[in-house]
Amino acid sequence: MFFKQFATKEASLSYFFGCATYARAIAVDVVAGDEAWFVEEARKAGVQITHVIDTHVHADHYSGGRRLAEMLGTSYCLHEFDQGKVGFAFEPLRDGQKLDLGNVQVEVLHTPGHTPDSICLLVSDLRRGETPWFVITGDTLFVGAVGRPDLAGKEREMSGQLYDSLHAKLLGLPADLEIYPGHQAGSVCGVGLSGKPSSTIGFEKRWNPALSMAREDFIVELTREIPPRPADMDRIVAANIAA
Repeated sequence: MFFKQFATKEASLSYFFGCATYARAIAVDVVAGDEAWFVEEARKAGVQITHVIDTHVHADHYSGGRRLAEMLGTSYCLHEFDQGKVGFAFEPLRDGQKLDLGNVQVEVLHTPGHTPDSICLLVSDLRRGETPWFVITGDTLFVGAVGRPDLAGKEREMSGQLYDSLHAKLLGLPADLEIYPGHQAGSVCGVGLSGKPSSTIGFEKRWNPALSMAREDFIVELTREIPPRPADMDRIVAANIAA
């Protein structure tokens, strides 16, 4: 298995990983302007990018995912929630769906809360073992923080959904499972993000303050001090869902 984390603008983190043996790869949360990096990395690795995935419709930066998929003639993917809500065709992903890259297997976890369409990607390397190796958490779980719940305009409802997603889908995973988030310190998509670009489930359960709260306390805390919305958010979202 090969794996690369790409730190980009707006404190965003993108991902490129896959199976060298079967020459298949996935690109995750590509930022506009970075498409050529993924094309070049795929060329150097001698692999085909079979799926370009956004973990949700982004509000803080312009996505390059759809353009990269068009450049490569491959699938652009969002969660199935976005069907009928965006102005273009895409490959819908559903909760529990498995993506087969050969020795690398990816399970889609629907984790609404930051946005209704948020997903995480649970990744296994069968050459290493059947136990998952890491999870790409998008804007659901960060190092030291969790995603902001207000972008859909339903702060309390989305905070509750985020709590449920974290506890039902992520916190029961093995303690040594690595997590790779969609942002690091400097992002407006959460409060208190660490500058460290990865962690583990066990470390976050011990040290991430949001993960030890009761559900109502979690909701109160997340809605108590919401940061300003991303600059040009309406324009960015409109561009990311436009035909």
